[in-house]
Amino acid sequence: MTTTKTSIVADPSPFVSIRRELHQIPEPGFAEFKTQQYLLHYIRSLPADRYEIRTWRTGILVSVKGTNPVRRFGYRADMDGLPIKEDTGYAFRSTHDGFMHACGHDMHMAIGLGVLTHFVQHPIRDDITFIFQPAEEGPGGAKPMLESEELKDWMPDQIVALHVAPEYPVGTIATKPGILFANTSELFIDLTGKGGHAAFPHLANDMVITACQLVGQLQTIISRNVNPLDSAVITIGKIDGGTKQNIIAETARLEGTIRTLSAETMALVKSRIESLTAGMETSYNCKIDIDYGANYRQVFNHEETTREFMNWVQASNAMNLIECTEAMTGEDFGYFLEAIPGFMFWLGVDTPYGLHHAKIEPDERAVDLAIATISDYFTWKSESGQ
Repeated sequence: MTTTKTSIVADPSPFVSIRRELHQIPEPGFAEFKTQQYLLHYIRSLPADRYEIRTWRTGILVSVKGTNPVRRFGYRADMDGLPIKEDTGYAFRSTHDGFMHACGHDMHMAIGLGVLTHFVQHPIRDDITFIFQPAEEGPGGAKPMLESEELKDWMPDQIVALHVAPEYPVGTIATKPGILFANTSELFIDLTGKGGHAAFPHLANDMVITACQLVGQLQTIISRNVNPLDSAVITIGKIDGGTKQNIIAETARLEGTIRTLSAETMALVKSRIESLTAGMETSYNCKIDIDYGANYRQVFNHEETTREFMNWVQASNAMNLIECTEAMTGEDFGYFLEAIPGFMFWLGVDTPYGLHHAKIEPDERAVDLAIATISDYFTWKSESGQ
């Protein structure tokens, strides 16, 4: 007889319950209004003499006071959901039709509230800034939040963030010094030709044909222009073209993403896209416009702080540690790491469905494990003066 593994905790802790409530109200970037109010309501229920709150657009900054601060730590959690129709078995499914926390940001926020609560109740010597950041999935909240006046005098000396990882077991942390996540860029390509009747193709200029040719040609950039010892990806995830089966399409639109492991390769790929589309404009007698949308920096973990954290995890037996390889995942936390020493790590949540999947059900046991681990790490870091 086989048993079915469940990711649902039968007797949820307060922060697992918070995760479930947040899971029901996913919202798009810079529209996290209910999410912001939920977080503010919880934070304001804590003893008010230990922290200060500031809001920035739909995000929140919280400064927790240390007992005798000499520096400031930072912890970041992202807030937004994705335009995905949920297909889980949860009793607490999304109440916002067409939106879902399919990237684990509900867990990220619940963990952030748990760590914040711990340090309000058990202050350490040093100050801590908690950053609840909107719009990670797009158009990108990290860079403007980092540059905001609200954060300026609460800027951390070291910053930490995590991301749930479906492929790792609960109780596992995976990270590495150096590049962890790729440079990313959105890619939107609009093609304009000449519409017409399906029976008279010679009198029109079909943008469905041109778009199909372009999708294939884009892949030659990766196979023939990028060093095979380097890594890059161009994915076209959406094609729109035409209005009816017997009308030749005057316009078409490709939507996709570019991912590379270096800024130099990103520049190369974009340059080749522009050269290729310029040639296709001539070959197919059409107009092609390119928009790169949101661009995210690579997540580059600082060597010293990352190694120190990895050594601490191993020595403390807080969790099982894996030194992983880099991934083509994109994350705007890279902007924080460009300005502040720190690191990001993967948190194992053991689910067969990947990130951005409508069926993803992360194992909830990871929430309290992560809260304890991050709280213990910051406490050790502050007490040891490392």
